[in-house]
Amino acid sequence: MKISTLPQEFMQAQPILEHIESAGFEAYFVGGAVRDMLLNKPIHDVDIATSAFPEEIKALFTKTVDTGIQHGTVMVLDHGDGYEITTFRTESTYTDFRRPDKVTFVRSLAEDLKRRDFTINAIAMTKDGDIIDLFDGLTDMAQKRIRAVGDAEVRFNEDALRIMRALRFSAQLGFDIAPHTKAALKQIGPNLEKIAVERIRVEFEKLLMGQYASNSLSVAIEADLIRYLPGHIKREDWLTITADLKRNQPQARTVIWPYFLSRLSLRLNELQLFMRSWKTSREDMRAVLSIVPIVKHVQTVSVFELYAIYDYQALLFEVLTLVGTPLATQQRVKQIFDALPITHNRDMCISGGDLLANNIVTPGPQMGRILTQLEHAVIQRIISNRPDSLLEYAKELVDNEKN
Repeated sequence: MKISTLPQEFMQAQPILEHIESAGFEAYFVGGAVRDMLLNKPIHDVDIATSAFPEEIKALFTKTVDTGIQHGTVMVLDHGDGYEITTFRTESTYTDFRRPDKVTFVRSLAEDLKRRDFTINAIAMTKDGDIIDLFDGLTDMAQKRIRAVGDAEVRFNEDALRIMRALRFSAQLGFDIAPHTKAALKQIGPNLEKIAVERIRVEFEKLLMGQYASNSLSVAIEADLIRYLPGHIKREDWLTITADLKRNQPQARTVIWPYFLSRLSLRLNELQLFMRSWKTSREDMRAVLSIVPIVKHVQTVSVFELYAIYDYQALLFEVLTLVGTPLATQQRVKQIFDALPITHNRDMCISGGDLLANNIVTPGPQMGRILTQLEHAVIQRIISNRPDSLLEYAKELVDNEKN
């Protein structure tokens, strides 16, 4: 098979391959970029594999960076965008189920391709567009199938993260997982507990954003893989999420965790501990702690609660849509947001300094208490957000405290 017209992403990288070949080495486009081109999907990073060893690549080019030299990867910056060039290699056993104990550089493309995870990722292409498919990846693409290269149990034993990658590719592409590969998922599933949570989280996030996430999660439930994920989520919760994802999927990574935790049978005081078990970012944790309590009792949400999460309102509506909140309820929430006279305490027309300057309060806890009461009064439209009204009301509040 030959690609007659290469996409621009590959055309721009052709001089790299030509330069390597002019020195007597082999060089090919490999990996996800080739797969996505063949599937007519957007192409992202273009990776190159070569028979040249890392030091030979560094000698051929002027601008290089050792991005993964121990695994044979060098970044070449000679032609505009940087391109990662990796030497053909074989890998030894994976004692820790994450990384090969030893990497050996070789001169054979076939040896390099057969260590890869799935057949659709084990396709190479020459600089002129000739496709090299040694493991029937093209057939698997045509039949919409995720199949491990060689023995699936061996591939998953080498790196159990490939279990999550199989589910993720299935979710993104809508491909079925081949029977032997699916059986190996269940067999090697316990090894997921030996994988760094951060690596699992990245694949899980991509999975949930996949158009076919519901089908992929159904496979994970059937194979009992969910028991090896952080947080020990109830099966009933997984089934709820699977049903949600048949209708719609998160469109951005920032939506995933507020949505996901809003569907779990967790008490509000358990949210933070759960997020820590997945080692999420502080910003994701803030979003969850702000949005999830609102989603769980959106029918009775108060104006103060919505005011407190004003900055998260776009995220809130995305989550409400994902969980199937009735449109009428969403409209009521939007009306409350739209009617807020202020959206932050910094919108208040007076500050603690103004209270001090007018001898209404003295420095200390009283000042903060009065400011909070003023803010709530403005939100409730008891008073208008004007300096004179606020100062007058502040005096009343202080007098009431004295009495």
